[in-house]
Parts: sequence; C-alpha cells; structure tokens
Amino acid sequence: MEKQHQLEVADLRTYYRTNRGALKAVDGVSFNLQKGEILGLVGESGCGKTTLALSIVRLLPPGAYVADGKVSLDGQNLLALNEQQMKNIRWKKASIIFQGALNSLNPVLPVKEQIAEAILAHQKTSRSNAEGRIDELFNAVGLEPSRKENFPHEFSGGLKQRVMIAMALACDPELVIADEPTTALDVIVQYQILELIRSLRDKLQISMILITHDLSVVAELCDKVGIMYAGKMVEFGDIFEIFEKPKHPYTRALLKSIPKMKGGKELSYISGSVPDLTGPVPSCRFFGRCPFGQKICEEVEPPNESVTHDHYVACHFWKEIEKQ
Repeated sequence: MEKQHQLEVADLRTYYRTNRGALKAVDGVSFNLQKGEILGLVGESGCGKTTLALSIVRLLPPGAYVADGKVSLDGQNLLALNEQQMKNIRWKKASIIFQGALNSLNPVLPVKEQIAEAILAHQKTSRSNAEGRIDELFNAVGLEPSRKENFPHEFSGGLKQRVMIAMALACDPELVIADEPTTALDVIVQYQILELIRSLRDKLQISMILITHDLSVVAELCDKVGIMYAGKMVEFGDIFEIFEKPKHPYTRALLKSIPKMKGGKELSYISGSVPDLTGPVPSCRFFGRCPFGQKICEEVEPPNESVTHDHYVACHFWKEIEKQ
C-alpha cells in the first residue's frame, strides 16, 4: 500500500509586490514529503527556496503573498486557516530554523527563557514542566542541561545552532524546516550539526526540509532532493536516482560544478544569468543558459513529466538529452 504523504505542496505561487510589478519568487511548485523523510531544497541564491519555506508556515515578509496553490500537512490545508488557527500549527506541528539563526537569539535573555516562551505559549503546562522539557531537549541535542541558564553570547556558533534546533523541537513538531543550518560554521562543526539532525530524524521520525546550497550536504543527509531554478521546481525525486541519473540540464550542470577529489579536471560552470522575474521571462526559465534550448522552450512551459515513481522533471528534451 502506498504511504500517505505527510506534506503536500500543490501548484504553490508566492509573489512579491514591487514597483515593477509582481515578482514571481515561487511559481507553480509542487512536491510531497512522507513521514520521516528529509527533503533537500537546492538552487542558487534567489531561486525561491526560503520563500517556499516561509510560505509553508505562513511567515512571509511584508509585500509577499500567496497567489495560488495548496499546502496540506496531514491532510489539513494550511493556506485555508486563519491566523489564530495557524498559530496553533506553528511550533506544535511545523517549526522552522531560520536562516541566520546564530543571530536569532535574544542577547539579553538566558536561552531557557526563550525556549520556555515557545513551550508555554503552545502547550498547557507548568513552568516547572517546561524547564524539565528544556533539560530533555538539551540532552537530545548534546548540550549540558545546566547551560540553559547561559546567555547567547556564552555559546559558540555550533552550540547556538544546537540551541536553535532544541527550540525548533520544543513542542514535538511533525515537520521541521531548516534554512541553511550550517551557514557560518566551520567544517567540523557543520559535520556535527548534520549528524545531530540525522540522529534526531532517526530517533523522532520527524519530517524535515533542509535548504542549502551545498549538494554534498544533500547527498549525505537527504532522502529526496528538489532542484529549484528561478521560482520553479525543475526536478524532484529520490536522492540516489537524481545524483546518479540527473535529467534536467540545470541539475546536470550543478552536479558537474562540484569539485572532485580526483581527476584534476577543470571546474565546470554555468554561463549566463538568471532571468529578471519581474518582467517577461521565457516559458522555460533556464532557456537562456541551456545548451539544449530550442524555440519551443522559450514559448511553451515544459510540464512536469514523470521519470519514475516520485521522480519528475520539467524539460521538453530530457529524453533526448539522456541519450547523449
């Protein structure tokens, strides 16, 4: 029997109001995630990854709005909820570790106060129970419970990130979104944080969305990968399948741009630039940079075509490219 999807995003469109018109930051994105899976969202800066994450939990900045689409968590359409109903979803069912999390902690409060605030706001419990929960969370993320009394400046970057992960887990959410969780950390600490995320997923069976530029992180940690380009999800599927047999020209180009330990080959790069999303754009957003592009790519938007079960690609010529 096919497993039920825990998170389903269907034809999501999130735009920003600008003086030049609507900027289509997320434009028709669809994907699904099952319980206990980690999805890696990959793409260059400005492709819509963070906007997609903020749309799911409905924490968009001023000027941004969801124009269309559906976001279902456990069968409940989050976009149909009012703000009070959505507040009951955040932290309890879905939480987010924001980009720049190292600067997200209040510098004048002990970290225990900041975590307790989330617990007391969303769960009917006593202050003493909340503090007991903080001890459990600190043990889970590899921190000494006594350190809950410390202020943020008393933690290193890696330990601050562990505090932020503990906060995200405070109310036992089913879905955690981590936006660049290893940014500004050295390689060793990055590895420790990724191992922590993996162990928490395995232990708690939570679903996760990991936003990153680093394809090696995705390869190490994720079950599925979504490749985004200029507001579109151009390829989505099983991590092994996409890394072994990428179908979209952009995915192929990204994988070729990863430095190799052996071989000494010249590093590949993607020429050209991303289209201006406030003006007219080609029907295939990658058209101007694609070595396989033809006139139909400029005029007709490529549909999402199924490659195998749960693996799709948006390219008119992926079958022909595959044969090369």
